[in-house]
Amino acid sequence: MQNSHCPLVALIGRPNVGKSTLFNRITRARKAIVDPTPGVTRDRHYEKVTVNDRQFILIDTGGIELDRDETMSSLIQQQTRQAIDEADIIVLLLDAKGGLLAEDYEVVKMLRRVDKPFFHVVNKIDGPEQEETLLSQFYELGVDRLWGVSAEHGYGVTDFLDSLVAGMASAEETAALPDSTIRIACIGRPNVGKSSLVNRLLGEERMVVSEIPGTTRDAVDTLLTRNDRNYLLIDTAGIRRKGKVTDKLEKYSVIRALSALERCDIALLLVDAGEGITEQDTKVIGYALERGRACLILVNKWDLVKEDKKRQKKILEEVADATRFMEYAPVLHISALSGAGTNKLFPVIDEVYRQSGLEFPTNMLNRILKKAVEAHTPPLHQGKRLKFYYITQAGTRPPTFLVFANYPKAVHFSYQRFLVNQFATGLGLDKIPIKIILKERQRKKYGKQE
Repeated sequence: MQNSHCPLVALIGRPNVGKSTLFNRITRARKAIVDPTPGVTRDRHYEKVTVNDRQFILIDTGGIELDRDETMSSLIQQQTRQAIDEADIIVLLLDAKGGLLAEDYEVVKMLRRVDKPFFHVVNKIDGPEQEETLLSQFYELGVDRLWGVSAEHGYGVTDFLDSLVAGMASAEETAALPDSTIRIACIGRPNVGKSSLVNRLLGEERMVVSEIPGTTRDAVDTLLTRNDRNYLLIDTAGIRRKGKVTDKLEKYSVIRALSALERCDIALLLVDAGEGITEQDTKVIGYALERGRACLILVNKWDLVKEDKKRQKKILEEVADATRFMEYAPVLHISALSGAGTNKLFPVIDEVYRQSGLEFPTNMLNRILKKAVEAHTPPLHQGKRLKFYYITQAGTRPPTFLVFANYPKAVHFSYQRFLVNQFATGLGLDKIPIKIILKERQRKKYGKQE
């Protein structure tokens, strides 16, 4: 199954209009901080959302504050302008209780200079009667359509979301690619060599290569045909480390990389041999792990340590430790600038892609399950033995299997990991993740109980 583009939807607006509350309502999670103090959302929060079978990434931004000199307000404003520039769809949230303010006109004027879809949503409308009394003033902004909602109580949110996703291109409408195109995302911190690697693989200076971190502002897709196979190379803005106030402006790089991870088949995770594994590298690895992406770990700039065996050993130990839950991911040493080691990339990419698309007969899967259970008897749950009845394949990329059991929620993580390892070995899937989903077998209403 090919991964379609996952649009980025940015929630913007003045402070304290309810962006974080609406974000929480839509994502059904308390991920953002809700606080009446203006400017409390110091950086973006993002979450993958599914509405009417359409997926998108929702971004909660800090508020726009115009004509302010305070450092944090200035940063929030810059950050929100960046969201306006880089999001696919913009949702401007206005405040019905606060009324129409001069700043609202300025924000709408800013949005009209942007050639992308945007929605005007008026928050703190608790019912149809309030739409009649509170909504009309906002038509003075010169907009054709307003959506009245209550982020706190849910009024109008479903209708707004229906309209939001109705305009999104479906998976079938996204840009057509040749059949069996392998989508490859280059992921990593700034200045790790992503653009240099893409240039090397393309054999031409297609990407701008610079020593200044953050040159790549967006994800750039390039189609490459090699030995009659098609590859879509996605170069992404780097994922920066957290900590400094100025780094808050780079949060979007993380979101853009997340978007690339959503739609790629294989992620190339670049690590800098000169710096070794950093905390932010482990975050990047975590993002890929969460999404079940097939990955290659590329230790770039290997030429910097080619004469230092001790340093090489230390780096590889760090990589092994950081990828202990991703042991299947091949690790290659390369130099994107000189080209050393890059000739090995495509054969490994082809093999990873082949494995991730494999389908297996049910009888073969059940033989492996039976053998695994016999080798390691499942533990007891409240005095009763856990039983695994049968297994079937539910999908590919990654290969996904449904295992039916009597008490699936009682299966410990360690035993599920044991099963994953047994199937990876038994099926010869040594370079990709596999996913096992435990489901409860429907019990008969009558007859003998388990």
